[in-house]
Amino acid sequence: MQDAFADIRPYNDDEVPAVIERLMRSGDLAGALLKYRFPRIPAWLRPLLSPLLWAFMKQRLKSIHTVETFQHLIADWVEAILEKSSAGIEVRGLDKLEPGKSYLWISNHRDIAMDPTMINFSLHHAGWPTSRIAIGDNLLRHPDVSDIMRLNKSFVVKRTVANKREKLRELQRLSAYIRESLDDGHSIWIAQREGRAKDGIDETDTAVIKMLALNGRDRDEAFTDTMRAMRPVPVSIQYEWDPCDLLKARELTHREQHGRYEKADDEDTRSILLGLTGFKGRIFVDFGEPLSDAELESPDAVAAAIDRQLTEMTEILPVHEAALSLLNQSVPDTLQPAAKLLQSRMAGAEPGVQDRLLRTYAAPLLQRKK
Repeated sequence: MQDAFADIRPYNDDEVPAVIERLMRSGDLAGALLKYRFPRIPAWLRPLLSPLLWAFMKQRLKSIHTVETFQHLIADWVEAILEKSSAGIEVRGLDKLEPGKSYLWISNHRDIAMDPTMINFSLHHAGWPTSRIAIGDNLLRHPDVSDIMRLNKSFVVKRTVANKREKLRELQRLSAYIRESLDDGHSIWIAQREGRAKDGIDETDTAVIKMLALNGRDRDEAFTDTMRAMRPVPVSIQYEWDPCDLLKARELTHREQHGRYEKADDEDTRSILLGLTGFKGRIFVDFGEPLSDAELESPDAVAAAIDRQLTEMTEILPVHEAALSLLNQSVPDTLQPAAKLLQSRMAGAEPGVQDRLLRTYAAPLLQRKK
């Protein structure tokens, strides 16, 4: 029987040994791991140390025969990263949901790699099965990255398809895959919009909701029936400090001033590494409530319901208040520590970039005032 989703779905257990063998032959992966693990080692010394590190990694990889064993290896690595890069993680709301059910987690999107990582980290620690993860093909250009992500339950969203008719076919296939996964008991994570909310404003794109509902057409289902079967649940992911804040502020300021922004070839990779390893302060992961039938009547109603829950779950932190105080040029004594940290992060940046960064951190308060 032909596998209709073979090129987009995560790898199955029977495919894992061949993928691991492929990764163990990769010179690019060895170099990248060495550069990540020992960033301060001079470039000329890395080729000498590469065989030692790679021998150690091969020993670890040899024990991986299933997706679950690979995810256990990833979990240990994520635990170590979060230990160094965060000041604690608070997970809320899972106790109000049913562990035996599959859910469509729809979250805000601030970080390329950390957002789905935090979803699965939270589920894993609560004893829940991890989710399948939607990831754009623009982030999977390198075959090693594609292999690692698909080993880690990622499935491919084909964003780079140019032809409109082909793009619609791919969206229909994606929607069908998501529905089939949910029906088979696998939860799904997808962001509320394409691309990160670099301005700090979390708004659900109705195009995402319409894509999710495409599978209902072949079943002659009403929109509400399709969405009810997919069980969407909003999830809020919040980082006290954004390691990529200055990069995002510079990009947005450049767009405002010049109308466009061209990414460097390795920019997404640098953002991923900085988001993973940079200090994030406190992290909050809030699982919301399943949407009611009234909230599933239309794409607009679904988007509004998700946005409402995300707003309600957002924790207002001193950094948000300090950013707004700096914009208003009046900082009370209680917010001076957070304000000084913000000022140190912006030191040397152009005034426009500084203003953009402050508006991003103040966004939760500014949006509530609206």
